[in-house]
Amino acid sequence: MDNQNLIYDDKMDGLRTFYNRIYALVGLGILTSAAVAFITIRFFLTNILALLSGGTMVIWLLMIGTIVLMFPMQAAASKNSPAAMPLFFVFSAVWGFMLSITLLAFTMTDITLAFGTASGMFFALSAYGRLTKRDLSGMRKALIAGLIGLLIAMVLNIFIGGTMVQLGISVIGVLLFSGFIAYDNNKIRQVYMAMNGQVQDGWAVSMALSLYLDFINLFMFLLQIFGGAGGSRK
Repeated sequence: MDNQNLIYDDKMDGLRTFYNRIYALVGLGILTSAAVAFITIRFFLTNILALLSGGTMVIWLLMIGTIVLMFPMQAAASKNSPAAMPLFFVFSAVWGFMLSITLLAFTMTDITLAFGTASGMFFALSAYGRLTKRDLSGMRKALIAGLIGLLIAMVLNIFIGGTMVQLGISVIGVLLFSGFIAYDNNKIRQVYMAMNGQVQDGWAVSMALSLYLDFINLFMFLLQIFGGAGGSRK
């Protein structure tokens, strides 16, 4: 019995270390994005405004390019390639640039409130997903279905352009990515235990990417809510 307790304790210590490694990567990714966004707005504001003058097509191309960058990063992570971690930080830097464009439309008060709220929610939901005894894997299908529906609604709203519709989308986005944060934290525990602690560094990078995107999306939707669902900077 003592040996079994020692094995269990060692596994729990390993799991805590693994979580801490993932959280460290998420934190560094967010810090990278914040630094790039600050530098871009502080020193390259004229360039951003010139870029925006090219119309919405430019923004869509940048967004698509950012999403495409995810695929080589995920492929590198799945192969446990040393390139996975550098690609993660490149991805975070690119997202920082994209954030700089979005943040121009909001006040510092809106940004601070959204970031503080997102951080508090992230920590609380991460703790729940990590510590709950429930297996949250059953949430996956509902979350994926919700994400698809959210993306369709966001595309339709480009043509509708309603403030109340945007507010509704933002509220749904907050709820959806709150669920993803709890689910992804729970997934880390489930996979770690199923693999008896034999997890590779690539898995840590992959899960860090998931949690990073969960946080960024939660922050962005909260920003829409605090900013009046798309209120512009005066």
